[in-house]
Amino acid sequence: MPSSPGTRLRRLIQDATIQVPGAPFALCAPLAEQAGYSAVYLSGAAFSAAALAVPDTGLFSLEELVVQAQRLCRVSELPVLVDADTGFGRVPECVAQLEAAGVAAIQLEDQTFPKRCGHLEGKQVVPVEEMCEKIASAAAARRDENLVLIARTDARATDGIDAAIDRATRYLEAGADWIFPEALKTKDEFAQFAAAIQSPLIANMTEFGAGPLLSLTELADLGFAAVLYPVTLLRVAMKAIEAALAVILDAGTQEELLDLMQTREQLYELLAYDPSAPST
Repeated sequence: MPSSPGTRLRRLIQDATIQVPGAPFALCAPLAEQAGYSAVYLSGAAFSAAALAVPDTGLFSLEELVVQAQRLCRVSELPVLVDADTGFGRVPECVAQLEAAGVAAIQLEDQTFPKRCGHLEGKQVVPVEEMCEKIASAAAARRDENLVLIARTDARATDGIDAAIDRATRYLEAGADWIFPEALKTKDEFAQFAAAIQSPLIANMTEFGAGPLLSLTELADLGFAAVLYPVTLLRVAMKAIEAALAVILDAGTQEELLDLMQTREQLYELLAYDPSAPST
């Protein structure tokens, strides 16, 4: 009997610190698998922007997130980690639907709703007891005990590093499996968190954020289990699209862009599509 996605994800971090790119659209997942990555991340920020062209302020629904999670799980064998924001006000249903979609891990955060991007000013967090109840509810709702529950705390920005560490400890006691300390500001703070919390930790290496862009080696040496690059692929893709639009408008042809493109054959290979095969 094949192992569950959560079981496979847990096994991955036993061997090494894993790199987890954000997959802003479904085709990124098989490409990440082809490139040699071992998991992908469904970022709320990237999904909001790429799929809906709205900011990361909790504007998408649980149903929209579940559909996107199903797509990622269907097109790749990689475990999928999902950013479920604050749980949509219905945590048991959120966990049940995402688990049924086939995800390996579900991330819940302790911001108030409506939430903000974790690297913006003006965030607020709920009382620690409220978040602990949410985590306990999520743990009770999962059918597979190996489904990974990730508790993200944004308390570093609101109450300081010590308060964030205290919250992380409480969240583990409430039933969280992994901890995601958001918007740490220095390498020393990453080290402080890793020394204080004896559970798998996630590092968010988002660009243009509150903290430094540490390398995989640095974070592995500190003891982090996984490194997220949640919006990296979207940012690179959008910059390339912006440049391509300018070239086409100026030159009147896309000819000079051909060397930068994925070919038709490469796309078909990624889609596992053989155009010579008979139609069914």
